[in-house]
Amino acid sequence: MGIIWNLWHGCIKHSEGCANCYVYRGDAKRDVDSTIVRKTLKFNLPVAKNRKGEYKYKPGSFFYTCFTSDFLLDKADEWRQEAWDMIRERNDCRFLFITKRIERFLECAPPDWGNGWDNVIVCVTCENQKQAELRLPIFKELSIKHKVIINEPLLGPIDLSKYLDDTIEQVVVGGESGDTARVCDYNWVLDIRAQCVAANVSFNFKQTGTFLIKDGKKHTIPRYLQHAQAKEANISFAGAGENYLQK
Repeated sequence: MGIIWNLWHGCIKHSEGCANCYVYRGDAKRDVDSTIVRKTLKFNLPVAKNRKGEYKYKPGSFFYTCFTSDFLLDKADEWRQEAWDMIRERNDCRFLFITKRIERFLECAPPDWGNGWDNVIVCVTCENQKQAELRLPIFKELSIKHKVIINEPLLGPIDLSKYLDDTIEQVVVGGESGDTARVCDYNWVLDIRAQCVAANVSFNFKQTGTFLIKDGKKHTIPRYLQHAQAKEANISFAGAGENYLQK
């Protein structure tokens, strides 16, 4: 089981996939302004120590990083070097982050990044074909040891085939949750799966979303069943890459 490390909170909506952002929905319930980006009390989580002076989190721990913001967000530039320093210090652990701002990677990477760090997994979100064509050519050229493509929320059919080479370890697909969610068509999911199978890239259907079209019928799925029903579909595929975001 991974550890959630939200080192800063808050974000600025960036593209179509952000319209119904779960962070904004959650913050609205607590009367919190999601556009104000701030460090959290868990900023130093990976390097926290116990009374014996030992790391609280053992070697081999897996940190899901910055899930209530974007690790490459410009409003967090002043804190990112310290974040990289902690990730470097804990090179005995693994860190995964998801970004919609991959065009900022080179200006945000640490000076000793080189060909990439073994303990960092970078995931790029592409919610539709437009964003795939904008982000994936950049992603493809970057020196990153572990790469994942996230199609969530999936807003339309996407052809990833020209990007699914042996540098991509996993593709994750999911519908959109929430009462105002946009519809996900199961045929879009199956088509991306077929592309992954053809390229021997691991595929994970993570969640159905609230509204799923299957066999021509629109289904409304309660939030608590969306992950379970995606898993019951039994269409995930174990390709050559690792399943970092397996549900």
